[in-house]
Amino acid sequence: MQASAHRLLLLLAIISSIIVGTLRYRAWMIRDSRPADSDAPPEDEFFTVPWITVVPAESMVYPWTFFTSTFVEQNIFTLMLGLGTIFYGGRYLERAWGTKEFVKFVLVVSVLPNVVAFVVYNVWFALGGNVERIFSTICGGFALQAGFLVAFKQLVPEHTVTILKGVLKIRVKHFPALFLFLNVLSGPIFGTDVSAILTILGFLISWTYLRFYKRSYPDLGTNQAPSLKGDASEIFAIAYFFPDPIHRPIAIISNIIWNIMVACRVCTPFSAADISASNKQPRESGDISYIFGSSQSNRGGSGRAEAERRRALALKALDQQLHAAASNKTAITSGPNVLGETSLDTREA
Repeated sequence: MQASAHRLLLLLAIISSIIVGTLRYRAWMIRDSRPADSDAPPEDEFFTVPWITVVPAESMVYPWTFFTSTFVEQNIFTLMLGLGTIFYGGRYLERAWGTKEFVKFVLVVSVLPNVVAFVVYNVWFALGGNVERIFSTICGGFALQAGFLVAFKQLVPEHTVTILKGVLKIRVKHFPALFLFLNVLSGPIFGTDVSAILTILGFLISWTYLRFYKRSYPDLGTNQAPSLKGDASEIFAIAYFFPDPIHRPIAIISNIIWNIMVACRVCTPFSAADISASNKQPRESGDISYIFGSSQSNRGGSGRAEAERRRALALKALDQQLHAAASNKTAITSGPNVLGETSLDTREA
């Protein structure tokens, strides 16, 4: 199947942001034309579009907004960032996982953070009585961006991102913590509490889904199970998302939460086989020139390397099946199984 889900998400983000931006501009024009002594109701002070974005006071009757609000941006800078995330990040993940798994991941990382944020803002209003909280607009791709970074940490943790033609180099595994830190810090400084909350929720929910629930497939030619649930590898533990000095306190807190989740039967403890299989999963490494960098040669080399890797996997699987067929003196009827396993695993690889 040709990768296309990320293109639909891209179109949704463009259309939704344009609609909301147009309606907001119209609302501002109407407000500016009112007399200074106009007795407008309190909710008219806030420019909300509750049938596209999540508004705690109004969105209960528009359940689809828990998905669509993720793709609505309120300024040109966040719109460009969101479109870039969906186009480049979404295209990579859809090719790596397949369209079905990619769509499931997007649904989880889009809907659940908005639902939790909806509850948080309603509780916040109930405790403080601040009308501004109940009419806050919860939207933006912060949760999705955090989720994509967590996914990249799982798939290509050792990739090096080169910024400004080598002026700055950062490994992919450091991006989730950096993104989380910057958005949490901006909350109290710039008053962007929505982005801070969505980033935290996107980070935690995406990691939980990838760690415990998402199905993945092992390399061809191994004796492992045909699929693995979650990622039990040691390097994907939540403590390894953060700098070394704070590994231990985060590990202690996460272990307490883990024990509670196991006791509530939300999660199942990993077996030794699960941990071993996850540790053997390939974690690619390389160099990426990105953001005003010259990346053409690197992309070409990376593409050739990926093609060679997939070709080697396919040949390995074919060779093993042919040897098995020869030893058992079977007919050529085993041919479709070879093609089926190769196409599935190379796609997931």
